[in-house]
Amino acid sequence: MSKLAEMVGEIFNLDPTAPAMELDGAWWSWGDLTALGEALEARLDGAGLGRGARVAVMLRNRPGMAAVIIRLLSSARCLVTLNPSLPDDRLAGDIAELQPGAVLGLEEDWARGGIIEEARKTGCLGLVLTCDRVDPMRIVPGLDSPDLTRLRSFAHDDVGVEMLTSGTTGTPKRIPLMRRSIERSVLNAAVYGGGKEGERPKLRSHVVLVNAPFTHIAGIFSLMNAVMAGRKVAILPRFTVEGWVSAIERHELKVASAPPAALRMIFDADVPPERLASLAAFRTGTAPLDPDLADAMHERYGIPVLQNYSATEFAGAGAGWTLADYRAHYPAKRGSVGRVNPGNEARVVDAETGAPLAPGEQGLLELRADHLGDGTWLRTTDLAVLDEDNFLYIKGRSDNAIIRGGFKVFPEDVVRAIESHPAIREAAVVGLPDERLGAVPVAGFVTRGGHEAPSEQELKDMLRDTLLAYQIPVHLSELPELPRTPSLKVSQPELREVLGRKIVAPL
Repeated sequence: MSKLAEMVGEIFNLDPTAPAMELDGAWWSWGDLTALGEALEARLDGAGLGRGARVAVMLRNRPGMAAVIIRLLSSARCLVTLNPSLPDDRLAGDIAELQPGAVLGLEEDWARGGIIEEARKTGCLGLVLTCDRVDPMRIVPGLDSPDLTRLRSFAHDDVGVEMLTSGTTGTPKRIPLMRRSIERSVLNAAVYGGGKEGERPKLRSHVVLVNAPFTHIAGIFSLMNAVMAGRKVAILPRFTVEGWVSAIERHELKVASAPPAALRMIFDADVPPERLASLAAFRTGTAPLDPDLADAMHERYGIPVLQNYSATEFAGAGAGWTLADYRAHYPAKRGSVGRVNPGNEARVVDAETGAPLAPGEQGLLELRADHLGDGTWLRTTDLAVLDEDNFLYIKGRSDNAIIRGGFKVFPEDVVRAIESHPAIREAAVVGLPDERLGAVPVAGFVTRGGHEAPSEQELKDMLRDTLLAYQIPVHLSELPELPRTPSLKVSQPELREVLGRKIVAPL
C-alpha cells in the first residue's frame, strides 16, 4: 500500500459520520465518500481493471466526483480527465481516441448525443455516478464488460493522471503526470497545510472552498490538499459571485481562492466588505494578476491577495506568496507571483543557449523539485525574472497561447475553425489585453475572391458549433491582407495594432 493510500484510509476512518464535503448546503460524510469509493473499486475490480487501469471521468464539481478522484489516485489507477463542457461530438470523439478501460460520468452526460454510442463502439466499461448515497453507482446498460484485448486499458510508466490541459479542437492535449510525483506533491502539501512530518492525520474544523474545476489541475490539487490536511470541503459546481460569497459567509472562511478574472468580477460587483469579514487572505492563480487589481482589492476590503504560480507538468505549485512574506515584502515585491516554494528550485535561462541568467534578467523559466524525483530541469514556456531573494516574476509566454480568464486559447485551433468557412481564404488570431480577463482573442480574415464576406455575427454563430465559448474571438474583422514579416509570416504585433485600431474606431 502506498503512503498516499495509507493516509487517505486513516483520514476517512477517523470519524465516518463526520461531515466531509458540502454542495448547496447538503453535507456528505467521510463514510458516504468511502462507500462510493468502495462501490467504484468493486466495479473496476470485477471488470479486471486493477492497478494502472485507465479510467476516464467526465469531471464535474460534485462530492461524488471528488470521491472518485481520491479513490482512483489512492488505488494506483490512472485518472484520465474528460471535459464535459466540450460539445457532444468532441466529447464522444475524445472517448474514441483515448480508448480507456472505463468511462464514468453523471446521468446528464451519459444522456448526451453520441456518448453511449461511442463508448459502446469503443468497448469500455460504462459507469453512472448517481450521486445517491444509498445506490451511488451503476453500470450503463450494454457497457458491463470492457474488451481488454483491444483497449488501451492500462497506463504505462506509472502514470497517475492523464491531465487535459486545454479544450481545443482536434485531439485534446494531455500531459501524463507520474504517480510518484503526484503523491510526493500531495504529501508535501499536507505538511504545509497544517500537519507535521510523521504526525498522524486528524480532522480539522476549518472548511476549504474548492471552486476551481476538477478538469483543471488546480481543482484536483485543491481537493487533494484539503482532504490530506483533514479539512472539510465546500464545493462550488461553477464560479458565481453570489455562490462564492455565500460560501464564505456560510462557513466563515479565513482564506478563499479565485482566479484573477473572478476577483475582477467580485470587485466589479461591489460586494459589501462585511460579507467578506471573515477572510484573512485571497488566494489566486492560473493566470496573470494585475497588480492594480490586487491593490484595489486590498484597499477596499483590507485583505491581501496572495498569488501563486504552477505548471501542469510540474504536478504542483512552483511559487507563491505566504501571508508572512506579504507582510514583510509587499509592496517592495509588487507584481511577483511569490517566492519559490520550499523543496522547489527555479532558474531563468537564455531561450537560445539554455545558459542560466543572473538575477533580474529575463528569460525562460525552468523548474525542478524533489517530488519529480529525477533531478532534471523542467522547461516551461513562461518568460520570467527571478530576483536575488528568490521572488519570481512572470513576464509573459514564449508561445502564442492566449490566457483568457485562466483558460488557454491556442490561435491555431481558432484559425482552423474560421478558415472552414467557404468564403474565407485566410485568418489569423492574436490576443489583446483585457482589464477583466487578462487577454481576449481577436481575429482578422481575408475573403476569397468572388465571395461576399460573412458578417461578424454569422462567423460567431458558426464557431459555436466547433469551439468552446472562451475560444470564440470577441471581434472578427475582414482585412484586405494580413500584415507580413519579411519571411511572409503573419506579423502578430502589426495584426494586434491593426485590429486594435478597428475595434476602437470601427470602419
